[in-house]
Amino acid sequence: MPIKVQNNLPAKKIMEQENIFMMDETRATTQNIRPLYIAVLNLMPLKEDTEVQLLRSLSNTPLQIEITFLTTASYIGKNTTLSHLNEFYKTYDDVKERKFDGLIITGAPVEQMEYEEVQYWEELKQIMEWSKANVTSTMHICWGAQAGLYYHYGIKKHLLPKKIVGVYEHRVHHRKVPLLRGFDDVFYAPHSRYTGVDHEAIAACDTLTVLADSDKVGELLLVSDDGKQIFVMGHLEYDRMTLDYEYKRDSKKGLNPDLPENYYPDDDSSQRPLLRWRGASNALFSNWVNYYVYQNTPYEWS
Repeated sequence: MPIKVQNNLPAKKIMEQENIFMMDETRATTQNIRPLYIAVLNLMPLKEDTEVQLLRSLSNTPLQIEITFLTTASYIGKNTTLSHLNEFYKTYDDVKERKFDGLIITGAPVEQMEYEEVQYWEELKQIMEWSKANVTSTMHICWGAQAGLYYHYGIKKHLLPKKIVGVYEHRVHHRKVPLLRGFDDVFYAPHSRYTGVDHEAIAACDTLTVLADSDKVGELLLVSDDGKQIFVMGHLEYDRMTLDYEYKRDSKKGLNPDLPENYYPDDDSSQRPLLRWRGASNALFSNWVNYYVYQNTPYEWS
């Protein structure tokens, strides 16, 4: 899929090195088709890494996509330079008069805090409310999914006895739902989180459907009946080495983290991790873009 981004975005060079088609701004203007406009609210601290992960995940359909990266105005992280944010990111105030075909809300390292304690919670609530009328379909990831379930459905999260971290097997339910097209009966997905959600509240919600879950780590994929809200409790967008980076970072800090489960061959962290979720990731993002964004969005927003 041709993805349109600014010509000098650092992630563009990485994508091109991986032989992923990145369309420059000049060529995009010569195509007589309307691109899909997808916004990414990037709440992760290492924003450039997340840019690469999500651009790679969105690169598997023939549709032209124009990406707008968003950041919060009420909180500026310390891990991304201001020059990068100023050049490649917008805030809610910059886009609130626009319509988007899709929106992705990423995870964030704030899950052990109450939602109301998060510095940008009020701003995030404003964005999620705005998305109801101005976005065709929104995909929420990890903490973003927990926050979305809380805001839209009042479903609470809770601290787990210990962090879930690793790559886990999940079962598919409701195979005929378009989001699951191309999935195997079981598939793997990474998780890295300290919190879970209220299973009973999800089961009691008539307008939410659980599409995939795991005996060990619970729900992974949920969808609202109208397809406007997609919730991904894990990290199918993660690279092969993301959990490895997190594990070794926390080890260096003396936090004594658990070894990620089902990740390293023979549980040996000196070995290259196994990549077992790329097919499911490709299917998830391409299905979302095609069936929940492209097939449902108006050609001209009124």
